[in-house]
Amino acid sequence: MLQSPPTIRLSPNRETYPQRLRACLAASPLPVIAVRGDVAILENKLLALFCSARCPGDLILKTYDLARNLRESGTTVVSGFHSPMERECLDLLLRGTQPVVICPARGIDTMRLPRQWSSAIQQGRMLMLSPFAGTVRRPTNRTAAQRNDFVAAIADAVFVAHASPGSKTEAFCRRLRLLGKLLFTLPGLQNSALLALGAVAIDPACPPAFWPSPSEKRA
Repeated sequence: MLQSPPTIRLSPNRETYPQRLRACLAASPLPVIAVRGDVAILENKLLALFCSARCPGDLILKTYDLARNLRESGTTVVSGFHSPMERECLDLLLRGTQPVVICPARGIDTMRLPRQWSSAIQQGRMLMLSPFAGTVRRPTNRTAAQRNDFVAAIADAVFVAHASPGSKTEAFCRRLRLLGKLLFTLPGLQNSALLALGAVAIDPACPPAFWPSPSEKRA
């Protein structure tokens, strides 16, 4: 029987507080972070993954292809893995060996973990992060929004498979673009609003290292 990995709480005044968090969250009061797993994973380049709760069928297939590509290319993905498409991606990623960072929209101190998660943490390939107190035991719309901002802040780039028109995910993407965050999505009419915002369309079969920058795309 696997033991549930312990939760460690890191305060900003500790030397072990991740440098990535200090750098990415420098404009805000640094939160106390609850951690399960190896914080050294944060030294990798991180790709944030998001998707609205509803995703068109052809984009679902493309996102499956992307998740497999991320797994095979060893890309470290960070996400809340909350929406149905995000959870499907997590399932595919956990079949590989590359690191994954999960950020629930709740405290993780007393959170019961699936056996697969516990195993991945013990193998040193999964990290759980939460900026919420252990007393926050249920996700809410407010904590989900805060979690999404946290994930985007610590990521090097953000990939959004789909943002439903008028959804909170679309509003979130607008904020990311205003902040100058590098934003990727899938090509297609269903993502025309994201492309109009300046998101860069990528080939899901192409490794992230070869994804174009916005300036390259415009050229």
